[in-house]
Amino acid sequence: MAIAATDPGRLPFTPEVEARMASERRRLAGIIPDFDWPLVAPEIDAIQRLKRERNAIVLAHNYQTPEIFHGVADIVGDSLALARRATETDADVIVKAGVHFMAETAKLVNPSKTVLMPDMAAGCSLASSITAADVRLLRAAHPGVPIVTYVNTSAEVKAESDVCCTSGNAVKVVESLGVDRVIMLPDEYLARYVAGQTEVEIISWKGHCEVHERFTGDEIAAYREDNPGVYVIAHPECPPDVIAAADYTGSTAQMISKLDDANASKVLLLTECSMSDNVAVHHPELDFVRPCNLCPHMKRIDLPKIRRALESLAPEVQVEPAVAERARVAVDRMLAIR
Repeated sequence: MAIAATDPGRLPFTPEVEARMASERRRLAGIIPDFDWPLVAPEIDAIQRLKRERNAIVLAHNYQTPEIFHGVADIVGDSLALARRATETDADVIVKAGVHFMAETAKLVNPSKTVLMPDMAAGCSLASSITAADVRLLRAAHPGVPIVTYVNTSAEVKAESDVCCTSGNAVKVVESLGVDRVIMLPDEYLARYVAGQTEVEIISWKGHCEVHERFTGDEIAAYREDNPGVYVIAHPECPPDVIAAADYTGSTAQMISKLDDANASKVLLLTECSMSDNVAVHHPELDFVRPCNLCPHMKRIDLPKIRRALESLAPEVQVEPAVAERARVAVDRMLAIR
């Protein structure tokens, strides 16, 4: 007997779906609980069919939920990895399972492709912390000082910048400019972290990530007390006292790489909590302590929204051509730095 979806917007779990998805059920065993399978299987089934029909791919950030990250994503990674891989695809349609600035970046490097954002309201506290007008004022206040802008910004802000960066390549980007001083926007804590890794003077902004800024040094001390020997890995968007209390600090991709040589049996990742869920699949030998700081914007994306975006080819991300041309220069300069 078919199991009806509890959400009228979801697809039913029919015997036909169950049969088609048998191999996927085996692949995703241990990742998606049996209780959830009747809800997610019809959506995964439909999305995989629509991807074939539309010549589409799904790019998913590490902070997406496991049913998206492991169930329907074709390319996964952090902001830098997704930006690089987006330039290599021959798909006609790109669905961004992430937040709005990531979809804009995909559109900047793929101007002729259709880029879909399943929920246009999936924003970012960093991106909303600064405007193009703010950047122009900063440039006027510091003439001749190059502006390095984090990818967690709008296309309009990127267009006012000299070069973009991610948390993974920020130090390399700053030092590539060959100057004594740069403006780095908008994350204050990332800028402080970079300043500690280079001799270049950093002028920062007051933007913060609403996920990472909630961690505290006292919280880390409490986790260590409750979990003797735990290896703590922090994202550089965390406050300075958190970074000081961590064993290692790095970008999303660097955090994942560090797991291979952490030399510990228990690990604490100070970042969005879905990342632990996703990387734990590949590290069954590690016990993950999971402080669950959720990104409310990332969690706006779900399987039904991805499916509906592929059905309707909407909402489509567009960037005004004059803005896109200038923003693309900043992104291309970042991607050229290896």
